[in-house]
Amino acid sequence: MGEYEPKIEVRFPETIQAAKDSSVKLECFALGNPVPDISWRRLDGSPMPGKIKYSKSQAILEIPKFQQEDEGFYECIAGNLRGRNLAKGQLIFYAPPEWEQKIQNTYLSIYDSLFWECKASGNPNPSYTWLKNGQHLNTEERIQIENGTLIITMLNISDSGIYQCAAENKYQTIYANAELRVLASAPDFSKNPIKKISVVQVGGDISIECKPNAFPKASISWKRGTENLKQSKRVLLLEDGSLKICNVTRSDAGSYTCVATNQFGNGKSSGSLVVKERTIITVPPSKMDVTVGESIVLPCQVSHDPTMEVLFVWYFNGDIIDLKKGVAHFERIGGESVGDLMIRNIQLGHSGKYLCTVQTTLEHLSAVADIIVRGPPGPPEDVKVEHISSTTSQLSWRPGPDNNSPIQIFTIQTRTPFSVGWQVVATVPEILNGQTYNATVVGLSPWVEYEFRVVAGNNIGIGEPSKPSELLRTKASVPNVAPGNINGGGGSRSELVITWEAIPEELQNGEGFGYIIMFRPVGTTTWMKERVALVESSKFIYRNESIMPLSPFEVKVGVYNNEGEGSLSTVSIVYSGEDEPQLAPRGTSVQSFSASEMEVSWNAIAWNRNTGRVLGYEVLYWTDNSKESMIGKIRVSGNVTTKNITGLRANTIYFASVRAYNTAGTGPSSPPVNVTTKKSPPSQPPANIAWKLSNSKLCLNWEHVKTMENESEVLGYKILYRQNRQSKTHILETNNTSAELLVPFEEDYLIEIRTVSDGGDGSSSEEIRIPKMSSLSSMGVQILKPSTQFLSMVGFFYCFAIHPLSR
Repeated sequence: MGEYEPKIEVRFPETIQAAKDSSVKLECFALGNPVPDISWRRLDGSPMPGKIKYSKSQAILEIPKFQQEDEGFYECIAGNLRGRNLAKGQLIFYAPPEWEQKIQNTYLSIYDSLFWECKASGNPNPSYTWLKNGQHLNTEERIQIENGTLIITMLNISDSGIYQCAAENKYQTIYANAELRVLASAPDFSKNPIKKISVVQVGGDISIECKPNAFPKASISWKRGTENLKQSKRVLLLEDGSLKICNVTRSDAGSYTCVATNQFGNGKSSGSLVVKERTIITVPPSKMDVTVGESIVLPCQVSHDPTMEVLFVWYFNGDIIDLKKGVAHFERIGGESVGDLMIRNIQLGHSGKYLCTVQTTLEHLSAVADIIVRGPPGPPEDVKVEHISSTTSQLSWRPGPDNNSPIQIFTIQTRTPFSVGWQVVATVPEILNGQTYNATVVGLSPWVEYEFRVVAGNNIGIGEPSKPSELLRTKASVPNVAPGNINGGGGSRSELVITWEAIPEELQNGEGFGYIIMFRPVGTTTWMKERVALVESSKFIYRNESIMPLSPFEVKVGVYNNEGEGSLSTVSIVYSGEDEPQLAPRGTSVQSFSASEMEVSWNAIAWNRNTGRVLGYEVLYWTDNSKESMIGKIRVSGNVTTKNITGLRANTIYFASVRAYNTAGTGPSSPPVNVTTKKSPPSQPPANIAWKLSNSKLCLNWEHVKTMENESEVLGYKILYRQNRQSKTHILETNNTSAELLVPFEEDYLIEIRTVSDGGDGSSSEEIRIPKMSSLSSMGVQILKPSTQFLSMVGFFYCFAIHPLSR
């Protein structure tokens, strides 16, 4: 077949009735070659509804949820290169009635009027009819019907019944049902009696409602007690039957009765009026200005009716302070009528409004106060180093919060790797007031890394410091601190040893630091100059074979770095190295004093530069045991020519030799001398000690101590005694085995006895306690052995009268 114009084979009807909310489909199928395109439009020119759906070929148009605005003429156009063809039809909207407003069950008093209205939507618009108990209602004397409204005036009991409103169009009829009940009764308080007890405060207003069930409405009157109440300026009988009393006084308290009357009878109901005293805040919180860390009390005290319970609630900046949860810093103190709030250790964040509320069952009172908490300033901010030189730095900063007290002063602190913590530094200007936000720090050390921070202060105190600035190094500079403690000497022959205190890193002022050593023999004019590049060095050795021993040199030490040479120290005299002593001491001798002690002596050396300087002597001692070639070595300085040596073994041969020493070393030793130490002191203590006390005289007696073959003989005895409460010990020596002590025995004495020999003191006896005279009931003699104590009476007692000697 050849090309031909479109021909619509299936088309929608010319008129379609569509219900509300229904889905409408319009079909338009066309044949043609080439295949025709399908399009749609509304003939009145209005736009197609946005909810329209098309099939893939657009041959079917669907309108979901059809509405009033969707009705009208629609046209289908089928077109190709050969021409076009049209199909059109009309969509007509219709809707059965739907209720917009229904009538409701109604209960009215006899003689009242009824007004009911029902409304329904629909297309076409519905008409209305009314029915009572299934019978049509018509307009008559008391009944008026107009469209959807029904009015019945002067209701009577016979008007009660079931009413219907019918809405109808050609598609449907719908009904709304409701009951009308006409009531007629005497006043009744059973469901709504007067409030049994009404409470009001002095000076307040109160309304007592009186709303009995009565049909028709009852007339209301009031009684107080048995007397009728009349309206006045303070007593008002309201239209709804309530009684209102204004500016209540104590005398208004009592019983009140409402009397209600209509044509069917009367009724009454009574209640009591209770009058309470008003609650008054007698001590409200007041504005306070406090310092951080203090503890304060915000008062809130009231006077109130003793029968009323009072509740105190505090608010801070609008938020309730829940004291039951133990909020930090806050504490309620006081009794029933006192709601004081204590704030302990108050902080800056506690500044603000504090509201005390007082609540009773009848009223709600409140009082507010502003609290200002002042504290040290907050940390300054944004600390910047604007410029830095070798000894100065320019800083700027912004002030932090003043915490309610104006900032008065700023202080700048620095920290370096060499400082102990943060240090206050000098600035220009010297004093930085609270309006100064930049300054120059002076007195810095060159070539040192610095951090800076700023601290603010006000009348309250010094605040927290700012965050540290970035770490910056000052510029390098020529060193300006010379070494100190220039000294030296010693070393080998032909050497000049020079020492000094090293300069710490923070004073080196730059890289390439070192020392300049300048020296010359005393009496000459030309300085020799050397450099020591080691930073940590504190010693320099100059070697020259021409230097004579102990030659004096003038010495000074300076410093330098990459920036140049710095300061020099003052001149010091340092001697060159020397030879060891050339002479041995003469006249060496040795003597034993006890089993563990000997004394070595010698003659001093008369020295000169040629024989070597003598700074002191060194004593060597040893035994003849081949395994102990050297036991000890002791030095003495200066011209000392004797030395006591202790800690030796008893009954042993010791050899000793002496040699001189100086800074170069030691000289030749003297010929050795020897001595045998004394035998050991007696090992057995005095035994069988007996004592007798008479008045102020104490007689002691003991057995003679027999020594062993390897022990020194007993030469005598030492009696050591002291008062019980004193630490000072007195010593009495005797060659006998008895002694007499003449001492006042006003308190207990402690006594022990030991042997004396060439080898030293022997072992002590056990300590004896001599009781004071007043504690002795009778005179007696006490015998003490090393392991046994017993008391015996003796008839004869040998006693030598020896007066005590203190040592």
